[in-house]
Amino acid sequence: MNAKPEVPPGGRLGPIVLAATAIAGAALCILMIWPFVGAITWALALAILFVPAHARIERRIGNPTVAALISVAILVIVVAVPAVFVIERLMSEAATGATSLQRRVVAGELRTMLDSYPRLAPIGAWIEHQLDLPALAASLATWLSNIGATFVRGSVLQVVEVALTFYLLFYFLRDRHAAKAIIRSWLPLTPAEDDRLFRRVFDTVHATVYGTLAVAAVQGTLGGLMFWALGLPAPLLWGLVMGLLSVIPVLGAFVVWIPASLILALDGSWGKAVVLALWGAVVVGSIDNILRPILVGNRLRLHTVPAFISMIGGLTLFGAPGFILGPLAVTVTMLIMEIWSARLNDTPLPDLEQPTPLETAEAAVSPRRRGS
Repeated sequence: MNAKPEVPPGGRLGPIVLAATAIAGAALCILMIWPFVGAITWALALAILFVPAHARIERRIGNPTVAALISVAILVIVVAVPAVFVIERLMSEAATGATSLQRRVVAGELRTMLDSYPRLAPIGAWIEHQLDLPALAASLATWLSNIGATFVRGSVLQVVEVALTFYLLFYFLRDRHAAKAIIRSWLPLTPAEDDRLFRRVFDTVHATVYGTLAVAAVQGTLGGLMFWALGLPAPLLWGLVMGLLSVIPVLGAFVVWIPASLILALDGSWGKAVVLALWGAVVVGSIDNILRPILVGNRLRLHTVPAFISMIGGLTLFGAPGFILGPLAVTVTMLIMEIWSARLNDTPLPDLEQPTPLETAEAAVSPRRRGS
């Protein structure tokens, strides 16, 4: 006689109870992880970007733990130390620039400058009548001072988050093979679909960081250097502002350098105005067209509109980590829909793209390491 199939504990309600428990446990885990989503996101992004270099270090060292320590130390020196210096200088320059602006407005320098041009004098009078410029300048100075105070108060939390980021980065680098195998075992995807998912995640992080942040950093640096060379106030502050504006597709560094050029022209500094305008239009404005194809190519695979919405929506929903999580969520969702459509229509997915630097580096790992 054929043996009766074993009935799982709990009868028919067993799977339902198990599923409900799993969902509740997953929700609880998300709540516990949520305060650390920033550290996890930045650690994951750094790991993805640095894995090709780390794989070469690991091959030479031979010890995964020591190699991960060396890689983390390199990233601390390259990323964390300059970031601390820039933030400290930014806070100082923001306070100095706000105080200088308030002093000039109170002294009536803006009105005097506009009165020297008869055609602009009515505009200056209207602005002065409609707006209380000294009060606005004082409010701006107070606001910037409050930001600095808030940053100082939150510096301990920032240090903890940075330390946690590099702590997680160590394990992301050292145990990446085991983590990748666990993720594969959890995903209801075929090996080819797994490969496509990992590749899309890599490409999205690479394109977001290199294609957006790197280009914006170069544009902000070039703009700030010109502000410094021309002797304009707070070059570091305005360089950072230009870099941040360059992140947003519909805006850019021109939001800063065009008004600055106009102010210089109204102030009689025509030479500086022309130099700043030419530098902004020719160098800062065109560097994006040169660097973006080199750093990104077509890796993001998103039109400008969904890319813009994903970044802004991600920032709104997740805060700073949303800059990466937003595009990542959109690209992964699009890939899942692509896989779903292919399964429904019983059609194969398109051929996989060219291997990423991560896969190229991993392919060179020793057979012993690949088999582990």
